[in-house]
Amino acid sequence: MYLVEGTITLKLPESSNDVLLKNLYLSCDPYMRNRMSKFDGPEIEGFHAYTPASPLAGIGVAKVVESGNPDYKEGDLVWGITKWEEYSLVPSTQIVFKIEHTDVPLSYYTGILGMPGITAYAGFFEIGSPKKGDNVFVSAASGAVGQLVGQFAKLTGCYVVGSAGSKEKVDLLKSKLGFDEAFNYKEESDLDAALKRYFPEGIDIYFDNVGGKTLDAVLLNLKVHARIPSCGMISQYNLTQHEGVTNLLNLIYKRVRIEGFVVTDYYHLYPKFLEFLLPHIREGKIVYVEDIAEGLENGPAALVGLFSGHNVGKQVVIVAR
Repeated sequence: MYLVEGTITLKLPESSNDVLLKNLYLSCDPYMRNRMSKFDGPEIEGFHAYTPASPLAGIGVAKVVESGNPDYKEGDLVWGITKWEEYSLVPSTQIVFKIEHTDVPLSYYTGILGMPGITAYAGFFEIGSPKKGDNVFVSAASGAVGQLVGQFAKLTGCYVVGSAGSKEKVDLLKSKLGFDEAFNYKEESDLDAALKRYFPEGIDIYFDNVGGKTLDAVLLNLKVHARIPSCGMISQYNLTQHEGVTNLLNLIYKRVRIEGFVVTDYYHLYPKFLEFLLPHIREGKIVYVEDIAEGLENGPAALVGLFSGHNVGKQVVIVAR
């Protein structure tokens, strides 16, 4: 029998493999919009369509209250797939990793040390295959994933340019996140011309978070054997008719590799990822910007704000501390 703050009484069967979680931090991520529509792709854990009249589900950081799985004990901190509510009863299989390093902010496990972090790491290093001196372009560069890709590129010795949707975000990219250059795509009437201005010799790696017109313009500015990790297409998620891409012929003539990926395919790299990233965070060589919404009641507005560019950095909802 489990009593949670005097309001919830729950009894788990002895054979249960479920875990009762107290949610602390919830992650707002663009892919959650796709889960609000019919999903026709292959079944992927954590990416299937939401059930109407049920709590949203997504990545979160939580504390274990009680557990039917011996791998998780009361008081353990974990991150994985939870629900947008104060307490969640979830199958233990939805826990992705136990949190062992608590000398960094716990909210980081919704972002830089969580799903967005491993997304940036796998997409850039495994698919982008960067080399010192590469020219790298990152769209949605101030977001949860983009801000890390740019910093990874600089650590590798690359030249990196980011696009974002406001002067505030452009300034952030250059002043705090270390991008060589950045521009506001909303102020560019001709994206092709803008890219030629920043990449006169062409682009080696384009880390694509937006798709659409930006991807189409990039295709005109790639170098031979360029690589495109296709991470997201946020510009398309709210469109009833998706934009077409017209410059695909460049993939052939320039022998370009474009590869979409799902982060769950790379969770096996998580220990290696932490070994790489934690020292850089502790030494201040990589920084991370968060946009905090306080209280579960402010979660919906925070999530919707992703699609108008309201957030600056990783959008996090604090449920409890």
